[in-house]
Amino acid sequence: MTDGPRFIHLRLHTEYSLLEGAVRLKALPKIAADAGMPAVAVTDTNNMFCALEFSVGALAAGVQPILGCQIDLGGVAPEGGRRDRIPRPAPLVLLAQDAEGYGNLLKLNSALYLRGDDALPHVTVDDLAAHGAGLICLSGGPDGPVGRLLQAGQRPAAEALLTRLAAIYPGRLYVELQRHPGEGGRPTEAEAATERGHVEMAYAMDLPLVATNDVYFPKAEMYEAHDALICIAEGAYVDQQDPRRRLTPQHYFKTPAEMATLFADLPEALENTVEIARRCAFAAARHDPILPRFAENEVDELRRQAREGLAARLAVIPHAAPVADYEARLDFELGIIEGMGFPGYFLIVADFIKWAKDRDIPVGPGRGSGAGSLVAYALTITDLDPLRYSLLFERFLNPERVSMPDFDIDFCMDRREEVIRYVQEKYGRDRVGQIITFGALLSKAAVRDVGRVLQMPYGQVDRLSKMIPVEGVKPVSIEKALADEPRLREEAKAEEVVDRLLTYGRQVEGLLRNASTHAAGVVIGDRPLDDLVPLYRDPRSDMPATQFNMKWVEQAGLVKFDFLGLKTLTVIQNAVDLILGQGRALHVAADGTELYAPQPGTENDIGAIPLDDEASYKLYAEARTVAVFQVESSGMMDALRRMKPTCIEDIVALVALYRPGPMENIPKYCEVKNGLRDREGIHPTIDHILDETQGIIVYQEQVMQIAQEMAGYSLGGADLLRRAMGKKIQAAMDAERPKFLAGAAENGVDEDKAQEVWNLLDKFANYGFNKSHAAAYAVVSYQTAWLKANHPVEFMAGVMNCDIHLTDKLAVYAEEVRRGLGIEIVPPCVNRSMAEFSVSDGKVVYGLGALKNVGLEAMRLIVEAREGTADASDLGAMNGGQPPAAGGGEAPGRHWSAIGPRDNGDGGGRGLPGGAAGRAMETKDRADVPPGGTPGSARTAPPGRALHAPPAARALPSSRNGDARPFATLFDLARRVDLKRVGKRPLEMLARAGAFDQLDRNRRRVFDSLDALVAYSAAVHEQKASAQVSLFGEAGEDLPEPRLSAAQDWLPTERLTEEHTAVGFYLSGHPLDDYMPSLRRRKVMTLEEVTERAQQGPFVAKMAGAVSGRQERKSARGNRFAFVQLSDPTGLYEVTVFSDTLEAAREHFEAGTNVVLQVEATMEADQLKLLCRSAAPVDTEVAGTGAGLRVFVEDGAAVAMVARVLEEAKAAAKARARGEVALCLMAPDLPGEVEVALGDGWPVTPQIKGALKSLPGILTVEDM
Repeated sequence: MTDGPRFIHLRLHTEYSLLEGAVRLKALPKIAADAGMPAVAVTDTNNMFCALEFSVGALAAGVQPILGCQIDLGGVAPEGGRRDRIPRPAPLVLLAQDAEGYGNLLKLNSALYLRGDDALPHVTVDDLAAHGAGLICLSGGPDGPVGRLLQAGQRPAAEALLTRLAAIYPGRLYVELQRHPGEGGRPTEAEAATERGHVEMAYAMDLPLVATNDVYFPKAEMYEAHDALICIAEGAYVDQQDPRRRLTPQHYFKTPAEMATLFADLPEALENTVEIARRCAFAAARHDPILPRFAENEVDELRRQAREGLAARLAVIPHAAPVADYEARLDFELGIIEGMGFPGYFLIVADFIKWAKDRDIPVGPGRGSGAGSLVAYALTITDLDPLRYSLLFERFLNPERVSMPDFDIDFCMDRREEVIRYVQEKYGRDRVGQIITFGALLSKAAVRDVGRVLQMPYGQVDRLSKMIPVEGVKPVSIEKALADEPRLREEAKAEEVVDRLLTYGRQVEGLLRNASTHAAGVVIGDRPLDDLVPLYRDPRSDMPATQFNMKWVEQAGLVKFDFLGLKTLTVIQNAVDLILGQGRALHVAADGTELYAPQPGTENDIGAIPLDDEASYKLYAEARTVAVFQVESSGMMDALRRMKPTCIEDIVALVALYRPGPMENIPKYCEVKNGLRDREGIHPTIDHILDETQGIIVYQEQVMQIAQEMAGYSLGGADLLRRAMGKKIQAAMDAERPKFLAGAAENGVDEDKAQEVWNLLDKFANYGFNKSHAAAYAVVSYQTAWLKANHPVEFMAGVMNCDIHLTDKLAVYAEEVRRGLGIEIVPPCVNRSMAEFSVSDGKVVYGLGALKNVGLEAMRLIVEAREGTADASDLGAMNGGQPPAAGGGEAPGRHWSAIGPRDNGDGGGRGLPGGAAGRAMETKDRADVPPGGTPGSARTAPPGRALHAPPAARALPSSRNGDARPFATLFDLARRVDLKRVGKRPLEMLARAGAFDQLDRNRRRVFDSLDALVAYSAAVHEQKASAQVSLFGEAGEDLPEPRLSAAQDWLPTERLTEEHTAVGFYLSGHPLDDYMPSLRRRKVMTLEEVTERAQQGPFVAKMAGAVSGRQERKSARGNRFAFVQLSDPTGLYEVTVFSDTLEAAREHFEAGTNVVLQVEATMEADQLKLLCRSAAPVDTEVAGTGAGLRVFVEDGAAVAMVARVLEEAKAAAKARARGEVALCLMAPDLPGEVEVALGDGWPVTPQIKGALKSLPGILTVEDM
């Protein structure tokens, strides 16, 4: 403390007072020291997010931290018991005087969020009384609970509250005064209304006064930017006239001299800040790791489990080394684990993983460096044999660098929460929590938010935000953007409001914006968590979270466990369930053994598949890897084509190589592997280490092994060297280099070669990838490739179920199913589809729940009614609604089936034969499900083999009402399904998608009749509910069926448009189908043809497409260009459109438009690149290309309708496309086909063709 005025700030808000405080925590110690303050408090609003971080950082900077919190007190009623006089909780300031006080502050902070109600965070007076020891209380100033009562004119109530607080904090309660003078030195309204009362009560009750300045920002000149920050938080505008929260320019970090001037009349209020600082000498400190005790003797228990687990593994796996090597490695690892004190950690992780696997919850084979541990493999924490893949334990747990082990565990994303709930129940709900994480206000968001509160036009703010470049995944700072982007500087010079925006933006950029929970992190304690850390609750979760983030929660002594949700595991499980649900074997071994069940030593069917499957590597080599884990990007596909993988090691290497930096070695790897170039040796002592990677350093483990082999390092020492090189820790590298060169010399390596290898390691240590992680993810990738190669229908159905609400992905997957794999997709159908995707007869059956805006639960109502189930969790009903009988063969009883989709030449209509809508095959009873069994999965295991059943939580319940039958008519559907519960919007989507085609193929009629059907259904179900059923009849049978709409069906093009609205892409046909003959005559090529032709070199082509999307961008020169997504009947593609073409033809690139393009086609890295040079509407292009139409008529009644359509079109048509029309009559009573020529001069456009195809009685329409 200097000899001048004495004052310590006791009320201060850092950026951890989210969107409120603007004092940056890292800068705070220096700010305090520069002001001559040896101590400073942090009192963030209703949180202690930074308590430990502040404590450690301040002490390191030589400043005494005072740990506190501004905490809201609720439930304080003015006179008469009325609570409405205090509209919201009011703040007190609590400061930790000692360790007991810090502990109580943790409890109170936790109580703010864990009350179990939806009220604003607050504590009660009773909470304060229960946790008052060791705390100093400041009364809260003019806006505190006492001040609020004074403002309300409730002086007796204020005195009563102050008396209660004095009793809770004897000798530790201070009456807080604030002075934030405005113009003319006038105090704020609240300060003027309360200061006199505060002082009088303090003197009357013999309570000390204390002066505070409520600090929200570091300097006075930041006031306006901070005001904008408050507006961002409040959803207000800076210049709005309506009341909003406003601070004053005085809420900055004042110096002691400034405070002395403000409180010259009350010097004791300043002195008391110093007195409080002396009393609050406590500082929170780091804590050693704390874990619950798993067993009485954890060392013995770990050894027992590890040895038994290894024996079980070795009994079934191919041995990569002699058994003695496995046992020696196990003993080595156990010795390190025990020496570092981590047996309990391994036992805890193994316990919840075994629990998950015992319940068929898919668990990944490993992730990160943990896969290098044989102990983890023996405990079934991982499923990779580290000796088989040459993985290093020291990369995971280094005896020469003590740090906590860290297993990252992948679980099926659908069932991850079950595992976390198990951990909560086992160790206690108050001892398990998630970890908080914070989102910052980055530059682009800062510009957008500040622009909004300044009420600038959205387009202008959007344009300015887009001028900020992105490096990696984050935008650069506003400061850097101004330095690098001249347009941004010009905008700031041109408009004062832009300059103001950027000035404010720079000041608030980087401040914390929001709190949420870490995606995977969970901590487990040996005591209630709030004994160690304050707790918080994310409103979206019922599980508490620590208020310290991932770094500081570990510093507080809690150990983090990562429970990650990996979608691919869910895909794999979905596919396996679909396969086994049909009574089929997952895999048939060479000896004929069928793999139904988990093999001993493995925990998942998929874990026992062979790793040498030729079909899988052929799939990789041909880059048919859409939906295959880790390798579905275009760049990965290109690398696969070059590499032509033949073993799992190739996939491991590719996973590691495909990253910025290492990927420059992919061509070399591929050429050496395929004999196109010779391998380059480095040195005989280490070349064998690089055998599996074609002589290239790919893995971090190889860096470690090279240091060990060439320079005599221990693997632990080599890991330290790798870390120093990878992190470019120059001091450590300078210390290690002589050691490396000396060790190499001892092994006979000359200095020049040793220096060359050192330089190589220095380069690749930064690029090298963790082999353990690469191997684990390569195995998961292989499992998906194996499923796609051997069970493509089930695999793609499983994939589509995992992305059932992502239309863009479903469009890609549907394209892959139909064109890439040649598998039929059964369109949505209320009589065939489940709520999710299913399989039937080698086809993928489209899930009703995949339609847009329908909802899975609503669709399950339909499936439940059809299947006669109480629930329709239809992943268990795997066979298109037709589960196999036990044993996988034909059921003892018969099962029903509905006639499949059939194109009757009606332009996309999917009706029943002969146009008899609603006609279905006979309905027969389905096979009963065994007690406790699951429909769709009932089967018997081969003799001597255990039966693997899909998880009960995922399967259909066995209860049935015996009424499983397809819907016969729309009215039957309305009687059996409460359509009001389904909702009109979902029903409209079903009608658009053709899901009712089996009941009525006139989609327009169904769509227009939905109101009547919903009303009819509601009346039926109301009657059922009131039990108004006749003695022998069914409910609703006496209600008259409503008249359906008389609307004519949509034309084929309209049907496709409506279908696209519901599905999100074209499923039953394509808008260009009817145009293709005419386009062919115009030399228009399909995507398939262009792709094949471009293999020979660049060329110019004409293509047609239906536009599905457009994204416009600005080039560096300011010119607009666009990426346009289109499709034709052979696939999806994208074209680039430069500014000249875009300006000339922008209207042709609107979604839903059919266009013909002239494109420049080139093939780059096996990827088709298309540059559009011109665009015109399809109708313009095909005008005048008419030749003729041949109309196939089923009966004579249709002839009159054909004549009417042609005559009307002829009268109205302006198109030049005219030609001949012929009728081909194909009636059953005729001996053959009778053709009648109608002459020429008729309109023969694709639209007319579509109109004719939509008529009843028309089989098909062909071009002449």
